[in-house]
Order: sequence, then structure tokens, then C-alpha cells
Amino acid sequence: MRSLRFVLLAAALCFSSAIPSNVSGQGAAQKQVWKPVAFAIVKFNDEAPKSWNIYHTEKKGILLVQLWKRFLLVDLKEQEAYEIDPQTVKPAGENVEWSPADKPSQPLDTPEWKMRDVGSMERVRFRLGKGGHFLELQIPLLINGKPAY
Repeated sequence: MRSLRFVLLAAALCFSSAIPSNVSGQGAAQKQVWKPVAFAIVKFNDEAPKSWNIYHTEKKGILLVQLWKRFLLVDLKEQEAYEIDPQTVKPAGENVEWSPADKPSQPLDTPEWKMRDVGSMERVRFRLGKGGHFLELQIPLLINGKPAY
């Protein structure tokens, strides 16, 4: 009787380890959790928007910016911004879930991109389109002057 239980247990362990791990969590593997950036400031045409947030992942220099119901993916290193379909961004408490696979192929036209260190913050300011609105992000820096996000 003990040997039969041992054989069944061994068989169950073999079958459970034979199932690829990405099959069960395939949808969850694609989505990334984006956490809010603490102490950030957003200005839209030199005024604070009524509804905004900035989110980050572990990868530095990539931010997800929410302005009202609009989402922008901002790549600070490449100096690019992408308009994100708001239906692909799912709220999860104070965080949001979004997959980088949903990133559009073409970035928005963002002329007049300027980055500047302003003490304890890094200021990023760019225009949305040739004659469009200005978006300014102020992201906190670490004590050593390197980007926190």
C-alpha cells in the first residue's frame, strides 16, 4: 500500500513539473505591474492637470503617464512618447497593469524635448506635436543625483 502511494506521488510530481510554467500564467506573464512614482510633478501647458499620475517598473527611464483618461508611455533615454490605448491599461489598486507588447509601433511627434537636472528633480519637457501642448514631468532624483525611476 505504501509503495502504491509513493508511485502515485512520484507520478503526480513528474506530471506537474512536465507542464510548462508559461502555459498556466501566459496572460499574467505579459502584463507588467506599474507602480506610482512618489513625489513627482506633472504640468500640462504650465498648469497642473486635475487628474494625473506617473507609473514606473523596475526598468529605469520608462514611465507610464496618465493625463485624465489618456495614457502616454515615455521613454526618457530615447526621448520618445507613445500614445497608449487606455483600454489596455488595467487598474490594480493604486498600481496599474499594462503590457509593453501593446506599445504602438510609431512614437508621437515630440519636438522641443528638453531634459534638465533641477536639484533634487529631473525635469523633462516636450511638446506633443508640432504646434501642440507642452507636457512637463518632474521626476525625483536619488541623493547621488541618479534617476530614481
